[in-house]
Formats: sequence, structure tokens, C-alpha cells
Amino acid sequence: MIKKIKKKLIIFMPSIEGGGVEKNLFNISNYLILRLKNVQVLTVNNQDKKYFNKKIKILAPKNLFWKNRGRLIKTLICLFLLLKERAVDKNFIVFSFQANIYTIIFCKIFGLKVISRSNSAPSGWSKNFLKKKLFKLILPMADEVIVNSLQFKKDLDKSFGTNSKCIYNPLDKKKIISLSKQKNNLKFYNNKTLNLINVARFTNQKDHLTLLKAIKESSQKISLKLIIIGRGENKNSIINFIKLNKLEKIVKIIPFNKNPYKHINKSDIFILSSIFEGLPNVLLEAMCLKKFIISTDCPTGPKEILANGKFGFLFEVGNAKMLSRKIEYFYKNKKKMINTVNKAYLSLDRFDYEYNLNKYYNLLRKYCEQ
Repeated sequence: MIKKIKKKLIIFMPSIEGGGVEKNLFNISNYLILRLKNVQVLTVNNQDKKYFNKKIKILAPKNLFWKNRGRLIKTLICLFLLLKERAVDKNFIVFSFQANIYTIIFCKIFGLKVISRSNSAPSGWSKNFLKKKLFKLILPMADEVIVNSLQFKKDLDKSFGTNSKCIYNPLDKKKIISLSKQKNNLKFYNNKTLNLINVARFTNQKDHLTLLKAIKESSQKISLKLIIIGRGENKNSIINFIKLNKLEKIVKIIPFNKNPYKHINKSDIFILSSIFEGLPNVLLEAMCLKKFIISTDCPTGPKEILANGKFGFLFEVGNAKMLSRKIEYFYKNKKKMINTVNKAYLSLDRFDYEYNLNKYYNLLRKYCEQ
């Protein structure tokens, strides 16, 4: 006998900013609505509702004033909306994609079940002593904690006493390959250069300056070009570095867009220079398009994805000289790297779209059936 779904699911994501977390949000939400029947998304960014299945109800403030506020303000607005929702209907569970500590505290005060999804390695946000103590106290109070890599699970459980579950990011290979074939009118790369690409938000976490220092050094030895796709608070400092170091002819910045794949598809190497991650979607997407990967050995994800360097190169966080050497080695041994690229592509079965989405469904269903 099939159990009837009794409770609705509210997915809590105050600030939709465009990135790997958001891609997972859209994929998971759109998968769940076909099975749980009553899925709602609570966010300030109502303008992004076009990326959700039309059956998903978007809970958002009517006033667009809030959409450009900071993440803390957006979180408080969404908690207020969650309180209003509870006043009329207590029969729901909360699936938190963001602001996990705030959400867990709220749900425990008001007697709601809460599933928390952590997106980035604790080494990136737990160095503050008081913050670490708070997380250690609050995070285990969630009914479930989900992470997206095995090393992430190990680090989180050890640091905060959780018993988290690892579910890999679902990779939609067919969609990525299809989008990569769309017409690309950008004439920047050429066949005579080594063509590199980076896709990341312009934040300290993504460490674009290390990438640019490596490009500056390698450009004195080999012919190369770099495209950076992104947006964020560090854009001006990145542009200034490019200008000061006279890299304008070999480095091009493209604003963030929903289809970076057509640009990745024309590149030779995808480079990730992050200081920390969770499980970087963009590496999986580049591997899906059979691009060689050079990534920092940051916590967590890259080493796991690249099988400790078997499926691409790893370099030390912040080490521009090491990155430069890896780029130059690829340039001199490009034909030898084809086998590595093919092995990397075959390893993507771990991130199968349907398999990992079904893991989310099975975990959340048991709470919705209670």
C-alpha cells in the first residue's frame, strides 16, 4: 500500500544568486514536485520563478524592494513569511538550502521538522570561535543534515557532531551537452592559443587573483587566452588587476549568464581556483563536456571529483606558480591528456541525475508522510 503524502514541503532559499547551489535548487525542486505533489519555495527572489516547475508555489514578498538587499535581510524577511505561513497552516516541513542556523532555530522554536542542506566545506566558514560553537550547538538539532561530498560529510560530522547524509549533486548531462551546442558568436579564442576558462562568482572564496597571477606568468612562456564568467563584489578589483598587468588582450570577462556551456565547450582547460567549496558543480559540467580540469586541492570536492588527481590536475590553494606550471605542462603534453579527459568523463556515473534526485525524494518523503 502506497502511503499518502500528508505534509507539504517548503524549500527555504532566501537569496537566489545564480550559481551551483541555485542549479541544485532548481533541479531538486522540479524533481520533487512531480512526486510529492505539494512543494513550495520560500525566497525573496520572486523574479526567478521562471526556472521552477509551474506547479511549485513561490512564497515571496510582493514588494520588489527586498530583492537587492543583503542575504541577512532576505533571511529575516523569509523567516517572517514562514511565521505567517505557520499561523495558517502547521502541516509542513522545512527543507533549508540557505541560512541553516537561523532556520533550524526557528523550526525548533515552533515545532517544525527541518532538513538542512549544507553547501560549502566548514573550513570556509567555521574559523570564528563563537560561530563554530554556535554551529556545533545548533546544527545537530536538525532532523537531517545533507551534504554533497564524502569528505564534506567527514569534516562536518567531526567538527560539529552531526550524522550527515551525503547525496551527490545530480548532473543533467543531456541538458548540459544540448546547451553547449547553442550558437556562440563570441570571437575571442583561436586555434593558435591554449584556451582557458573559469566560471565563478567574483568573491574572495573563488580567488580569481591567484588565477590571474598564474596567467600573467604563463603568458610570458606560452600563447594563451582566458575567459572568466561571473559577477559579484570583487569585479572591480579583478578588472583593475587585469589593467595594471596589461592582460586585456588575453583575459576577457563575460557577465554571468544561464548558458556558460557554449563557452566551456570551446575551451581546452577549465580552471577552478577556489579556497573552499562543497562539491563544485562546474567541475562536473566541464568534465561532462570533456574538458581538462585544473583545480585547487581545496576542501571539499575537487580531490573527490578528480580521484586525487587521476582525472585532472590539483594544485595548492593560492599557489599561482604551481598553477602556472600545470598550465604549461598541459600545453606541452596536450595529446597525452586526452586519455585523462576520457577517464574523467566515464567517472561521472557517480553523479547520475535520476539516481541522486531519487535519494533526495526518498529521504524527504518519509518526513512528508509522517
